[in-house]
Amino acid sequence: MSQPAPALDVVHRLVRTPAGRTHLVEQGAGPLVLLVHGFPEFWYSWRHQLPALAAAGYRAVAVDVRGYGRSSKPEGSAAYRMLDLIEDNVAVVRALGEETAVIVGHDWGATIAANSALLRPDVFRAVGLLSVPYAPRGGPRPSEVFARMGGEEELYVSYFQEPGRAEAEIEPDVRGWLAGLYAALSADTMPAPGAPDPHFVSRGGRMRDRFPADRLPAWLTEDDLDVYAAEFERTGLSGPLNRYRAMDRDWEDLADFDGAPITQPSLFLGGARDASTTWLADAINAYPVTLPGLRGSHILDDCGHWIQQERSEEVNRHLTDWLARLPE
Repeated sequence: MSQPAPALDVVHRLVRTPAGRTHLVEQGAGPLVLLVHGFPEFWYSWRHQLPALAAAGYRAVAVDVRGYGRSSKPEGSAAYRMLDLIEDNVAVVRALGEETAVIVGHDWGATIAANSALLRPDVFRAVGLLSVPYAPRGGPRPSEVFARMGGEEELYVSYFQEPGRAEAEIEPDVRGWLAGLYAALSADTMPAPGAPDPHFVSRGGRMRDRFPADRLPAWLTEDDLDVYAAEFERTGLSGPLNRYRAMDRDWEDLADFDGAPITQPSLFLGGARDASTTWLADAINAYPVTLPGLRGSHILDDCGHWIQQERSEEVNRHLTDWLARLPE
């Protein structure tokens, strides 16, 4: 059975940031916890965490990353470089009248959160990473790495690089594409072992060719899917996809942080059936060096990529336990 979304007693706000304006949703009072979503989501992906964190005594704030939802959508991939996203996060903290925050991210949001903590330890006093482990900047240019991973096929990251290409696949049927992607990466609906991997695209094919059809994962109701679809039908996908198209620029911008550890208190939560966890197992094994402040690392059995929605109660418990142990 699908889990109903909790009733949300939240405040919506627009604040000035380098993006232009950043939309955020806020619930609760106490120390600030900033929640940063991934692709293709928006603040709504934290709907189960906002009330849980508020009930635990925190000021929970979920943003729409630039390019998403009601936040500004600058033109061109250069406007989605990591340095700009970090400054958006800093501006949100300041606009809320705070000096510091704990930052928690999922998927691309985890990478944004990690780099926010790395570059601005004066603002972000602790960092929680969901699904995507911290892997310090290093090695070859990212586009070259992902191109090699595809082999005779094309990894989705490479498929996303050409402006307009993925948009042409997604935007004629946003709801159907989102439903397929969410199902493809959820533990209860993902393709069986040995089936074609939905992370890869056959030459001349489409991502959706490998998505499960006509079934939703248990965490996603038809109403939830309507919320996601309506938002992306309104905004389009170019802003979100530009994050992928800025990776090489990030690699250049962050050269001074090659191999750098994040020293603040940290937490990692991953799904045992998530490719982000399995492909990046070496990054997780390196945490004693790369995350010396790690206070907890948990791999949830029979869980896919959408961890805070698939296993909301467990994620909430881990988050609140970790937050309660942080120094003031």
